[in-house]
Amino acid sequence: MTKRIFLLLFLTITLLPIVSEAADVPSSPRSREAISRVEPALKNELAQSGLRYGDPIFIRIFKDSKELELWIKDKNQFKLFKTYAICTYGWGGLGPKTRQGDGQAPEGFYSIAPIQINPQSEFHLSFNLGYPNAYDRAHGRTGAALMVHGSCVSIGCYAMTDTGIEEIFALIVSALKNNQQSFKVHIFPFRMTAENMTHHRHSPWYEFWQNLKQGYDFFENNGHIPPHVAAKNKKYVFSSSP
Repeated sequence: MTKRIFLLLFLTITLLPIVSEAADVPSSPRSREAISRVEPALKNELAQSGLRYGDPIFIRIFKDSKELELWIKDKNQFKLFKTYAICTYGWGGLGPKTRQGDGQAPEGFYSIAPIQINPQSEFHLSFNLGYPNAYDRAHGRTGAALMVHGSCVSIGCYAMTDTGIEEIFALIVSALKNNQQSFKVHIFPFRMTAENMTHHRHSPWYEFWQNLKQGYDFFENNGHIPPHVAAKNKKYVFSSSP
């Protein structure tokens, strides 16, 4: 009888689902107040789109049109939830950031972990893009503290309205607390269609943008699933898994 009880307990324990702890996401009175205020409307909008608050997120940014797209995971792919207007990204125009103080905002592929979330930002709420990433460092690029933030002012960050960053921040926090370990932010100079590439073919950044287009096309042509991105031989390389 004792052996039977032991076996039953062993099977019960080993068959229980493994639940990982929620991410330790930084917060502040300001962020908690903002989230509690925007959360009900966001949940309602998501439900109307067949999406769920707390599911994984993915962000794309387009400089030329000043748009930030926020995508939510729906089963095995991501679905566009909302597009937010970017107030400004500094004075530098199209092209990647290459050095501290150049007024440029980054272009490329970035990954954001909970530690990069700043609920006490001088610019309302923010998250750090993680520039320079491995690709940027391979090219000797310099600079730091490149953010997506509120307050609608910038000298090289992506500045949103306070209303916009509050919604974005709430969706980020809910996803990270629901066990998304990090989220991807893909930043492009423009929508990388063949027409736009032809239009910009004389830019000194054309070769760099051809590399970015590979990541853009991967997402567009593979069921809206963001690629795994790595830096190799001073190029971005893309695959379906690490």
